This record gives sequence, structure tokens and C-alpha cells, in this order.
Amino acid sequence: MPLDDKVEQSTASQDTIKSYTASPESLSSSVKTQAKIGVNNHDSHQAPSSPTTAKQLSSSEPLTQQNGDAEAETSSDQDEIINMSIFNQILELDEDDTHDFSREMVEEYYTQAAQTFDDMDAALTEKDLEKLSDLGHFLKGSSATLGVTHVQSSCEKIQRYGQLRDEDKGIDLDSKQALDLIRQLISQVKGEYSVAETWMKKWYTEHSE
Repeated sequence: MPLDDKVEQSTASQDTIKSYTASPESLSSSVKTQAKIGVNNHDSHQAPSSPTTAKQLSSSEPLTQQNGDAEAETSSDQDEIINMSIFNQILELDEDDTHDFSREMVEEYYTQAAQTFDDMDAALTEKDLEKLSDLGHFLKGSSATLGVTHVQSSCEKIQRYGQLRDEDKGIDLDSKQALDLIRQLISQVKGEYSVAETWMKKWYTEHSE
């Protein structure tokens, strides 16, 4: 299970609900002591309609602290790296300004992504479309949970191509077409992930105490 096990807050107490999953192969969750999991449907995970966005690294400004929560500058003319409406929800799980818990989640995402890319390369070599679809689905969910929007979108396409379907064009694909499209997308999504990883590492460096 990916990171998109839905994070909820308890209405009965002040305990913060925190959960994430260690690897695609594991169904167990590594959680803090007073935690519970609200499982979300991966395909129904949608970003808010009007998210606050993070700017591109080349022109990004430091996030500011407002009432103890991390907020971002908005930008309508910059490509979105991180959906800050979602990322801020993850930051709200932190018990203090050290951001230890959210940092742990993000670092687990780095590990998941690296392993998934290795598995995608292997599945592509083996022309295993079913495996490629499953891997796309997995990383799509983990990316959606942290608001890594470009990776989420590209992985959803990989998932659909692995199912021999091009939803953008509304057409079915043959195996060769699907593999060619996935090959291009894997290269693209690695670049998108690299940009997002750099942004998140920069954020935690700037906000560490």
C-alpha cells in the first residue's frame, strides 16, 4: 500500500492520526503509537479544485510560518511542483516545529520512489504491462498523498497505458504502443520526481531547527 492511506484527525481527542506504508510489497503500516488508518480509494484521490501551489525552484520564495502552520506563496503563472493544500495537511501532523514526523513520511516516499523506478525499469525490459500498471498505480497514490502533482499525473498515465488504454485520446492501445508510451513517460516522471524531491529537501532544510 502506498502513502495514500488517508490521514484523518480524531474528533474525540487531540491525538493526531498519522500513518504511512513502508513498501509496495508490504501491507503493514509504520505508525506512531496512537494512530489509526483510514484507507482511501486510490483512484478517487483528487486534489482540491483551487490549490495553493509551490513555485518552481528557480523562482521560489521561502515558505512563511503563520499561526504555527507552514503556508506558501501563491502563483498562477508558475508550474506546480507541490500542491501546498495537501502538503500543509501533512505538515499539520507534526507535533512541533521540528517537522520530524512529516519528514519521516517524505523520506519514506523517497525510498518508495527509488525502488518503484527500479522496478519499472525491470518491468519495461520484461515488457510486463500488468506490472507496469500496478507500479504506476502505487506511485500515483503515494505521490497524491504528499501533493506531488506531476508525478501523480504521469504515474496515472503509466497505470492506464499498462491497461492498454489512452484516456486522453479515448482509444485502446496495442502492446507495442503502450510500451513505447510508458518508456517515454518513465523518463519524464523521473525528471518530475527529481524536481519535487529537490524542492522538499530544500523546504525541510530551510525549516529545520
